[in-house]
Amino acid sequence: MERKTKIHAEDNRQELTITRDFDLPLALLFKAYEEPGIVEQWMGTRVLKLENRKHGSYQFETTDPMGNKHGFNGTIHEFIPNRRITRTFEMENTPFPVQLEFLEFEELSAGNSRLVMKIVFKTPGDRDQLLKLPFAQGINMAHNRLQKVMSEDRE
Repeated sequence: MERKTKIHAEDNRQELTITRDFDLPLALLFKAYEEPGIVEQWMGTRVLKLENRKHGSYQFETTDPMGNKHGFNGTIHEFIPNRRITRTFEMENTPFPVQLEFLEFEELSAGNSRLVMKIVFKTPGDRDQLLKLPFAQGINMAHNRLQKVMSEDRE
C-alpha cells in the first residue's frame, strides 16, 4: 500500500520535507493541529499544554505499550490560522536535539488541502538517525488517523 504522506530528504542535508494532501477543507485540516482534543485523537497522545499563539508553547505525553511515558514539547514562534505554524520540537530524554518545524497549510480546492512540513535538524546525521527509525510509517499512520477523525467530524 502506497504511503500518502511523502517524505523528501536530500543526501547530506539537515532538513526534510513532508507533504500530505488531505480530502478535507483547509479549515478542518488546520483545526486538527489547533484543538487539543482533536490532536489527542489523531496523534494518540495526551495534550498537557497547547498555547496556539506567538511565544506560546506545547507539551504532549505518550505512553508506550510497556507503560513508559515519553514527552514532547516545543515553543510556537508563529501561528497564523489556516496558513502557518512555526515551532520547535523536542523529544524529551532522547539523544535527538531540538528541531525547527515549518508547517504550511494550503487550500487545493473547496474540499481538499495540503500540509507541507519542513523540518530542520541540527546536523544531517541527526536527520538521518531519525529516518532510520519507523518515522515515515509513523507519520503516515498519524496522518491517516487525522484524515479519518476529521472526516468523521464533518458528518
